[in-house]
Amino acid sequence: MALPRLVPRSGTDPSGHDELRAEVRRFLAEQRAAGAFTPSVDAWLSGWDEAFTAALAERGWLGMTVPVEYGGHGRSFLERFVVTEELLAAGAPVAAHWIADRQIVPSLLKYGTEAQRRHFLPRIVAGECFFGIGMSEPDSGSDLASVRTRAVQVDGGWRLTGAKVWTSGAHLAHAFIALVRTAPVDPAHRHAGLSQFIVDLRGPGVEIRPIRSMNGAHHFNEVILDDVFVPDDMVFGEIGDGWRQCTSELAFERSGPERVLSTFMLLQAASDAMAAGRLPRDANLGRLVGRVAGLHQMSSAVADALQRHEPAEVPAAVVKVLGTTTEGDIAEFAHLATDHTTDFAELAAAAVDQRPGFTIRGGTNEVLRGVIARGLGMR
Repeated sequence: MALPRLVPRSGTDPSGHDELRAEVRRFLAEQRAAGAFTPSVDAWLSGWDEAFTAALAERGWLGMTVPVEYGGHGRSFLERFVVTEELLAAGAPVAAHWIADRQIVPSLLKYGTEAQRRHFLPRIVAGECFFGIGMSEPDSGSDLASVRTRAVQVDGGWRLTGAKVWTSGAHLAHAFIALVRTAPVDPAHRHAGLSQFIVDLRGPGVEIRPIRSMNGAHHFNEVILDDVFVPDDMVFGEIGDGWRQCTSELAFERSGPERVLSTFMLLQAASDAMAAGRLPRDANLGRLVGRVAGLHQMSSAVADALQRHEPAEVPAAVVKVLGTTTEGDIAEFAHLATDHTTDFAELAAAAVDQRPGFTIRGGTNEVLRGVIARGLGMR
């Protein structure tokens, strides 16, 4: 009753990638059999395993959409979608490369300079360069227009001062793309005067403070920028165009299968337990499977739109709102269905711990409902 079985086999996959899907499943089965990883919830956020990332790179499953001239594989967004969906459904530890591969790659291809592309893209493809996201700030919530981190132009570059928060993996990553103010705030045009910079997270003036979750996990961080120098060749895109660049980048962050499958392995475990008679039958399981199947189609449709270079901000927001709500409902269902003797009780407890973050990260669902309403022309 797992989502992978909801994707047709034997040449009937509508995306035409059943051989690739089967190849990824064989790889994952071999990795699990060898003890390379244990499935976990939210593994795309907290499962940092550079050895696993290297194994994916060796098989050509990083930087799949990167053109060959930049060391990539020149494959489609839908092929990448198939690979990432299978990795997520298996609860594989993909956090090390996730942000770089999901978000930084398309942003570099769209806004990066030729020098930036040639420096970063081959390293991302090889699983040797890891990125974070420098958007959110203390006391700002999801209001990116309230950014207070500032950049002042100096000889040869810029000086950045401020703080970023909820930066996943910053303590292990090499760099992040920071959204900062390069012009004074204009109350009538709050989105103006913002720019983006590629910041070396291991450079002077950068302090990374851990933010630990209630369960003791550490993947979030606060990043303090104290007069950090960023050379002109690390300006990302155009000065003053940061808001437009940032919002187009968010389509990649919000629409992916990680907004649907963070707790999928729990749905799989409950399905297996119910089929074996270890749990009583419950129609809610079928409802959740149906929701995940529908979201699979929606998320793959957004990947198809991105492949065609079509705007996808509103559909991505819809996937994020519906997907993260479903992830939370799966966590609650599994938690209520299990007891301390059930084999997935530990997974269920971890999912409940993580659940509050599902609808917050990537922009709160409340804010995204506003994005959807405006995009549909509603008042």
